Amino acid sequence: MRSVAFCTLGCKVNQYETDAMEEIFLKAGYEIKDFHEKADIYVINTCTVTNMADRKSRQMIHRAKRKNPEAVIVAAGCYVEAAGEAVQEDASIDLIIGNNCKSQIVSMVEAFIEEHQKIVCKTDINHNCDYETMTISKVSEHTRAYIKIQDGCNQFCSYCIIPYARGRVRSRKPEDIFSEVFSLAKAGYKEIVLTGIHISSYGKDFEEQENLISLVEKLAVIEGIERIRFGSLEPGFITEDVVVRLAAIEKICPHFHLSLQSGCNETLKRMNRHYTAEEYEEKCNLLRRYFDRPSFTTDVIVGFPGETEEEFEQTEAFLEKIHFAEMHIFKYSPRKGTRAAVMPNQIDEHIKTERSAKLLALAEKMSADYQDACRDKVLQVLIEEKVPSGDGEVWIGHSREYLKCAVQSDKIRSNDLVNCQMTRTKGEDFVFCKIID
Repeated sequence: MRSVAFCTLGCKVNQYETDAMEEIFLKAGYEIKDFHEKADIYVINTCTVTNMADRKSRQMIHRAKRKNPEAVIVAAGCYVEAAGEAVQEDASIDLIIGNNCKSQIVSMVEAFIEEHQKIVCKTDINHNCDYETMTISKVSEHTRAYIKIQDGCNQFCSYCIIPYARGRVRSRKPEDIFSEVFSLAKAGYKEIVLTGIHISSYGKDFEEQENLISLVEKLAVIEGIERIRFGSLEPGFITEDVVVRLAAIEKICPHFHLSLQSGCNETLKRMNRHYTAEEYEEKCNLLRRYFDRPSFTTDVIVGFPGETEEEFEQTEAFLEKIHFAEMHIFKYSPRKGTRAAVMPNQIDEHIKTERSAKLLALAEKMSADYQDACRDKVLQVLIEEKVPSGDGEVWIGHSREYLKCAVQSDKIRSNDLVNCQMTRTKGEDFVFCKIID
């Protein structure tokens, strides 16, 4: 029995695809090992979102080769697509698997073992419009299942390489998604998270009438699924019709990760984002009208080329105005191959660091404010795992709003859904709660 080990870098889409590839190997009779162990085959599912991600991908490839020089080294995913000839020239790599070829990985590995010649398995990612079908029956997380519903992106933000690495929008057939979620529900998973490269575009490549909201309405009827959560959404997806339909689905989690990147309209234009700050605010107000204290989370880039002090201050004021429950702050990092990397007026690193520190402090304050705003709210918590804390062992889980909650009880177990109320908002990285009837 040959053994295979995986290393996953980057996003939840990559993690889903790694889970799917593991199952393909298991069905073919391979043994799955930890990446830190000696294995016959190493699969590195790479990321290319930043130059640092490229470097990390190369490090993991070379680390695997050092661990077992006789092993088959497979480089798969986004770095493979973006790096081009550099990957083919890397002597540490035996097999190159592109983003629309991962379902063929076992046959490609076996072909290499037989022929002992480097194999490149890639399609024209920018013109192939077929979604690559891959499925999972279990996930790396024990209670929450990430479901990949689409691939690719047509947005071409000026800082982003992903449309070139993932190709155009390709949506998964609703019946395939339904079948996978039904199987996961039977296996005991109670929460699904719909993920993809740009899930707001789901269905745009279908001839028939199908989109993200109609997909969610179908998934909501599956018995056993108690909660449906979205990955990252674009503001343009949020319309009154969509919000009314979402609010009618009890299983929808009132947690919306709305991609922002900047609160300044001039910066948004240079980023090639397709909305204004005013339009973004309108979407948040619309969601607040139909949901009780929804949680808004977002991503923000500081130090984008040309960002003046005034533009940064506009962003800072806008973030405070929306009052996010959580923010991910990124210092702009030039990505070779994007328009932003060659824009004039690149920002000094120390200025990026100062601006990042300001927004991180603001994020911490707003997170505490959101916790306080939910103090009297009944929180439905999906229990995940038991961990040590200053108050003894506690069960950790997430509420529908994605608040991380700690509960002390001998009567609950992992994957239980319990109703709770906060007792303290100042925990370690969670809030303390008590179970209520």
